[in-house]
Amino acid sequence: MKAIFATDLSEASETAIENRTCLDCLERAGVGQIHLVTVLAEMTPSGLPGFDLRERQERVLKRQRRIFEDAGFEVETHVLRGTPHRRINGLAEQVDADLIVVGSRGEGSAERGRLGGTARNVARTAVRPLLVERIVEGDEGHEVARKHLFERVLYATDFSENAERAFDQFERLQDATQEAVLVHVEDSEQRERAGGPDPQERLDELADELAEMGIDAETSVRSGNPVDEILAAAEEFEPTTILMGARGLSPMRRLLIGSVSEKVTARANSNVLVVPPSRMR
Repeated sequence: MKAIFATDLSEASETAIENRTCLDCLERAGVGQIHLVTVLAEMTPSGLPGFDLRERQERVLKRQRRIFEDAGFEVETHVLRGTPHRRINGLAEQVDADLIVVGSRGEGSAERGRLGGTARNVARTAVRPLLVERIVEGDEGHEVARKHLFERVLYATDFSENAERAFDQFERLQDATQEAVLVHVEDSEQRERAGGPDPQERLDELADELAEMGIDAETSVRSGNPVDEILAAAEEFEPTTILMGARGLSPMRRLLIGSVSEKVTARANSNVLVVPPSRMR
């Protein structure tokens, strides 16, 4: 598997890269090749009197590349210019990446309800499965909120086609995932007009599939606001990653209306793995 790993060359980005537990989780998920990319603004100066910015950037990028190489990954580095989310998505398509990884810092209550600019825009427009890795401010600097990326997965489903695509990620994660909770949220109107298969039965069938992969799974059918209930389930289960599909909205609607996946990604304390609709591939 190929993964795009976006870095802004900051101490926070390096925290995620340096965490060997996170790197081991990526390896167990099947990632063997890393495309380490940083995106500079169009007008970034190449140097200033007494301070060579380009030299500093190259030095940091080489150090981050070496961390991946020492962990056993094949690495290519890319220094691009332009709009970060567009260049990251463009590179993902160019190299046919299986995963995009971006960091998101939530440094306090004021930040908890929103993603950083790059992470937010990549989450809205991702063309490949996107792992948003949560970085928090610790006593001694930045640290990864959930180091075992895929050990405990909360899978949220509305039984749509794209939710099924997200569930397919377990085939890649089975060597890295030990436990999962499968969550479906329905409102009162859905209960009244329900005429199809019972959601509990559908979750049980999915749990049986995970059991065949060696993953222990439990299920939860909840009622209420999907975002609130998914986050409430996350508080109870304490997953390392929330797995869900992104809605197949038009590009304009994706920019104007926050989807459930975007809102969960912005507010969750854990990492989030979002799978885009197939037509975006």
